[in-house]
Amino acid sequence: MAGLKIAILASDAPAAQAALRRLRQRYGSVLPAKAEVIVALGGDGFMLNTLHRFMDREIPVYGMSRGAVGFLMNEYREAGLLKRLRSAQRVMLSPLRMIATRANGQVREVLAINEVSLLRQTRQAAKIRITVDGTVRMVELICDGLIVATPAGSTAYNLSAHGPIIPIGAGALALTPISAFRPRRWRGALLPSTSRVTLDILDQDKRPVSAVADHTEVRNVVRVEVGETHDHRFFLLYDPEHNFEERILSEQFTQ
Repeated sequence: MAGLKIAILASDAPAAQAALRRLRQRYGSVLPAKAEVIVALGGDGFMLNTLHRFMDREIPVYGMSRGAVGFLMNEYREAGLLKRLRSAQRVMLSPLRMIATRANGQVREVLAINEVSLLRQTRQAAKIRITVDGTVRMVELICDGLIVATPAGSTAYNLSAHGPIIPIGAGALALTPISAFRPRRWRGALLPSTSRVTLDILDQDKRPVSAVADHTEVRNVVRVEVGETHDHRFFLLYDPEHNFEERILSEQFTQ
């Protein structure tokens, strides 16, 4: 690992910026375009931004928690960084591709590592028709919104909406309603990761809906198509004692 070219980046948080200065002084830092590994200092939001920013390079990212939330991050320690990078375990994530069609006919295509969320834009609940692999599975869901989550994102917004936690490698996606009104007892579904989900917005003029892929929002959508893509891959690095798969498994037993 001697001579490894690392780029150290940080969020705007004061703690992350202070760590950035210390680590760059201790280990040096090259430009991201020349790096073999990126070290990201911040929270989960900064990790997602970093992965999206460099997705065309498929460069591994090693995160250390210097933010409010750090499920995707390793523990922050300044000593032994190169040794930790040497022994880190690599996790590959396949993102979701969201194809969102707006009311004006504009089409946006965005990738999501954690989830695609549909959210009502006004005081009125959304009405959504759910189609999976060409078969209509729910004619009308009345709700505040709907989430399609990857295993990596199943512990994020999906979990807050009472969706299931999905182990990495399970080959599944979570389809989770947000405050479902009708059918009131519907709690969502687990779908094969190969599924193609089409979400049509009903009564869109009176009940507008926005679609969010991680941190990218598309407003006034009429149709959203979601499916896993293998055209892009994201690589995260984790300390063996903070194995990502083990962390997701352990989260299911958290009291």
